[in-house]
Amino acid sequence: MSDEREFRIRPGRIRSTRAQQARPFIAQALAAAKKAGGGVSRSGRIVSGNRSRFGHGQRASIQANRFITARSRGAVIKARVVRHTARKAPLGTHLDYLRRDGVTRDGEKARLFGPDVDAADAGAFAERFGGDRHHFRFIISPDDALDMADLKSFTRDLAGQMEKDLGTRLDWVAVDHWNTEHPHIHLIVRGVRDDGQDLVIARDYIKEGMRDRARNLITQELGPRTEHDIRRTLERQMAAERWTGVNTGIKRGHSPV
Repeated sequence: MSDEREFRIRPGRIRSTRAQQARPFIAQALAAAKKAGGGVSRSGRIVSGNRSRFGHGQRASIQANRFITARSRGAVIKARVVRHTARKAPLGTHLDYLRRDGVTRDGEKARLFGPDVDAADAGAFAERFGGDRHHFRFIISPDDALDMADLKSFTRDLAGQMEKDLGTRLDWVAVDHWNTEHPHIHLIVRGVRDDGQDLVIARDYIKEGMRDRARNLITQELGPRTEHDIRRTLERQMAAERWTGVNTGIKRGHSPV
């Protein structure tokens, strides 16, 4: 048996705690943004907290991205920060591995190169790491490496741009490898600034800024991608059994073309 008597719903006031009543609205908004992992910009906008706030190169990451367009050349950069501990193999062991036989364009043993030399002294470079806390290992793979004139010159240009972005001279050596489908460069950078302090690179610069700088340099050398280049890249990425730019675009709801 149902109760057919009429009833009326009366919405009550939305109550807040005494702590909330005592806090201004702006303070509550700031707290909510912080709790969500974000923050507030100087202009008052609530922004995502995903961007790094520590280390050098944050501003350069944004500046580099402004020049990237759909016709910019592509590049993949992998990075690793290696802390120096007793359990880690000496850097010299890694340098020997990079210089092994069969990785050069002519199949010979590879040679390290630096900012000004084509045959860097691996032993002397490793000795300078004695008191360092860490170092950086980058693998740089331009999509159009086979069409580029000289990977050594490209690496020097990129390292020079990194010095400007990070505000310090870098102590580095590199080697170009041609033993895979995609020619690439191994770049080893000391984790020390030119003033003797630890070199701390912002996560955003390692993740995006350095890659965008590389893409800009490649585009300057080879020119923007043509329609044929874009189509060929998409076809190659669609066939790849790995996460590519196409997958990222689909995940974000963007069309791959």
